[in-house]
Formats: sequence, C-alpha cells, structure tokens
Amino acid sequence: MRIPIDNQIKIPIEMKHLISIVVSILLLGTAQLSAQNVWDLQKCIDYALENNIQIKMQGVNTDYQQNQLQQAKNNRLPSLNGSLGNSFNYGRSLNFDNTYREINSNSSRGSLSAGVTLWNGSVLNNSIDEAEFNLKASLESLQKAKDDIMLLIAASYLEILFSQELVQVAKDQLEVTRQQIERTGKLVDAGSLAKGSLLEIEAQFAREELNLVNEENKLQLAYLNLYQLLELPSTETFEITVPELPVITANRTMINSMDAFRNAVQVRPEIKSAVYQLEAYKKQVAIAKGQLYPNLSFGADYYNSYNNKYTDAQGAKLSFSDQLKTNERYGFGMNLQIPIFNKNQTRTQISNAELQVVNQELEVQNTKNQLRQDIEQAYANALAALKRYMANDKAVTSMLEAFRYTEEKFNVGMVNSVEYNQSKNNLAKARSDLAQAKYEYIFRTKIIDFYNGVVIVL
Repeated sequence: MRIPIDNQIKIPIEMKHLISIVVSILLLGTAQLSAQNVWDLQKCIDYALENNIQIKMQGVNTDYQQNQLQQAKNNRLPSLNGSLGNSFNYGRSLNFDNTYREINSNSSRGSLSAGVTLWNGSVLNNSIDEAEFNLKASLESLQKAKDDIMLLIAASYLEILFSQELVQVAKDQLEVTRQQIERTGKLVDAGSLAKGSLLEIEAQFAREELNLVNEENKLQLAYLNLYQLLELPSTETFEITVPELPVITANRTMINSMDAFRNAVQVRPEIKSAVYQLEAYKKQVAIAKGQLYPNLSFGADYYNSYNNKYTDAQGAKLSFSDQLKTNERYGFGMNLQIPIFNKNQTRTQISNAELQVVNQELEVQNTKNQLRQDIEQAYANALAALKRYMANDKAVTSMLEAFRYTEEKFNVGMVNSVEYNQSKNNLAKARSDLAQAKYEYIFRTKIIDFYNGVVIVL
C-alpha cells in the first residue's frame, strides 16, 4: 500500500547524510570483500608455496643440510675444553709430599685442554665438499616440490575453468529447451502439434535440469580439490578469475619433444638434485679413503689444584695462591695416529661408498629417462588434444547448423520431439568434448613449457 505524501515520515537532512555515508561504507566493504574472495592462478600458487606442508617439510630438510655444512666447516677449528671438580676426602688421603695421612680434606681441581687437527687425509675438506653438495641437492629437491605443487594447482585451476564451461553449456542448453517449451506450448494450443511433443520436451527439460545440478556439483568438487591442495581451511572460500586463454589454431606449433628434453635436462631440479647427490657420494669415497692415512694433530693442556689441608715442610698451611703456583702444570705436543689394521673396516667403507656412487649414477640416468618419458607423453597428449580440439571444433560448427535446421523443422512439425532432443544432445556433447580438448591441450602445452623453465601463467 502506498503511503500518502503528507503522511510520509520526514527524515532530517543530517540523518540522510549519515545514512548515505553508512551505505557507502557498507558498499565499499562489500566490494573489498568481494575482491578479496577472487583469486587468480598466481595468488593460488603463492599461497600454496607459503603454506603447503610438503614444501615446509622439504624446507626443514634444507635447513638441516645448511646446519650440516656449517658444522663441517666448524670442524676445522681448534677445540678448547675445560673442567672443574671438587671432592671431599675422608680417612687416609694423599698429601702434597706424596705421603698418605689420616686426615679429612677438601680438594678442588681444574684443567684446560686444546687441540687442532693439522692433517687427516683431507677428510675435513672432503666432508665440507660433501655437505655443500648435499645442501645443493636439498635446495633442488625443494624447488622440485614447489614445481610439483605448481603443476597440480594449474591442473586444478584449469579443471575449475573446464567445469565452469560445462555448467554454462548446461545452462545454455536448458535455456534453449525452456524457450522451446514456450514455442511448443503455443503450437499445441493452436493445434499445430500434438501434446505429446510438449510432454517430451518438458521431460527433456527435467533431464537437463538434473544435468545442470550434476555439473554444478562437479564444479564444487573441483573447487574443493583446489582448496585442499592449498591447505586452505574449510571456512575460507574464494572464486577464481577467468583468464584470457590462448587462441588455439590449426597452424599452432609446439617445440619438438627431444628439443624440450635437451632443454629440460639442463634446468630441471630433479636432474640437478640427482647430479649433486652423485657428487656427494663421490666425496664419501674420498672421505673413506682418507681413513687410510695418518692423522696429525696438535694439543696443549693446563692443570691446577687446591687442597684445604696441604701444608709446607714446617707444617704451615699453604695458601690458595701458593698452591696454584706450586700445583700448576701444562704442556703441549704433537700426536700422530697411524692406521695399521682395523679388521678391514676402512676397506669395506671404501667399497660401500663406491657402490653408492655406482647406484647413484644409475639413479641419475633413471631420472633423465623418466623426465624424457614424461616430456614425450606430454607432447603426445598435447598433440592428440590439439587434433581432438580441431575435430570437435568442426563438429560443433556442423552440429550447431544441424540443430538449427532440426529446430526449424520441429517448429513446423516436420520432425518429432525425439529427433529434436537427439540433435540438441549431440550439440551439447560436441561442445563438452570441445571444452575438454581445449583445456587438456592448454594444460599439456603448459607442462611442456614448464619443462623448459617457463613459468606457468594463464
């Protein structure tokens, strides 16, 4: 019911300004919230690199290898150790003049010792080199973990785009059927078509409604998969942006798979990690061989003690400072340890280290072979997807023309509803196949680019 002008509530001007400000703030906040809930591919990748558990675990391992390297370097430094002790002695105790007396006493002692390795068969230097290679291998493994999650996110992102396109195809199909129901209803009312035609199209509309629900469910599952990859709490959701995808043409060329492999083998982190690990194992061989050589070290020590019952020859109690002067001793010297026979343990360690080198050489080759197979598979899949896309593109054009022709004949009663629905279903399937081939081709080409060191962008 409309309120008469004279009876409408009068709002003061100040209140109107206040309401305007509040509404503006709410609209601005809504716009900002909406902007915050829209993520592009790069934002998804950045979030995953910062929060993914596997990447964090690999980062911890890298920190561990960094500590190992620092310790290997610190092992070249001299060692310095001190000790302090105090004891209460009862009964017969050793006196300062090296005789035993029946006396209770309290004694304190302290010492300092220092040592440094001068040469040990280059074990220290080789240990540093081994730790450096282990750290480099760990850094490359960390990059590999990041690369893997980026590929998974890109695939999940494209899966959402694909699902969104299928949802739109289902909506378009449903809209066409809805319009056809209106036209068919008019023709049935006019007596031009039997009511059975309308019932059949209405049944088709119900089936297409169910298909739309199924596609929307698939879209939600695709989003759920992306949320889980991002380690995102279930309480936080977002929508992805729809990028401008590359145009697929028949004359589009792709880099040859062998050229891609030759490029990838130089830049891929899994190859670098395997090679660095191989170098680390070679250093282990050198370390084991170093155990065959003598170990030369330099050492020095200082010792002092105090006893509260010590006296001089006249029986006068010795002071703390006098005892420190009297009891101190120090020395330094060289120590040479020469390995002669240790039950062939060193020889066994050398043999085991050499076997690890051989095994890692095989691992390097196996990693290269796996990379080559992955690239060849990605290339073959991309080429097949391109061919399917071109074929489906032609099929969609043909199906669209066929559907328009069938629709015209259906509107004048020349074909029945079964033939009409079949033509429309063929068109929907062709569109679905076209979308699937498009996104598969885009993803496969992104994999090939990624193997060549190109950052994934959409």
